[in-house]
Amino acid sequence: MTDKYEIDNLDRQILTLLLNDARIPFLEIARKLIVSGGTIHQRFEKLKDAGIIEGSKIVLNLSKLGFDVTVFLGVHLKSSKELPAVISILKTYPEVIEAHFTTGTYALLLKVSTKNITHYHQFLVEKLQSIDAVQSTESFISMDQPINRDVGL
Repeated sequence: MTDKYEIDNLDRQILTLLLNDARIPFLEIARKLIVSGGTIHQRFEKLKDAGIIEGSKIVLNLSKLGFDVTVFLGVHLKSSKELPAVISILKTYPEVIEAHFTTGTYALLLKVSTKNITHYHQFLVEKLQSIDAVQSTESFISMDQPINRDVGL
């Protein structure tokens, strides 16, 4: 397989249906797109082999599970050399659901989910700010998420 797989219109349609429902059966996709089930299976495997599809997942409603606070956290490190060690520590914290190494003001931008503000405060003081390599942090509490979508194909 080549390094860069060029997707076509059928691939886009398959991906769009899978993004809407990752559990949709291949035969249902085939019926909707008026192609054979084998074609869908073959295309799916090519998309996986090319690394375009990396898996499937269930999307959880965190607030219904009791996680009512989402915070975006800008993190300044004392030195960028500390990044690998900090990432290793952050991977052990269940509150950290995303971490991005960024350009600009912050070395890292984290997405954190906690049960409430008290839980967030404990996470911030007892975990994140106790990492020696962390110089400072800035918190942005999410009030609402009016847009939540995957990239359009």
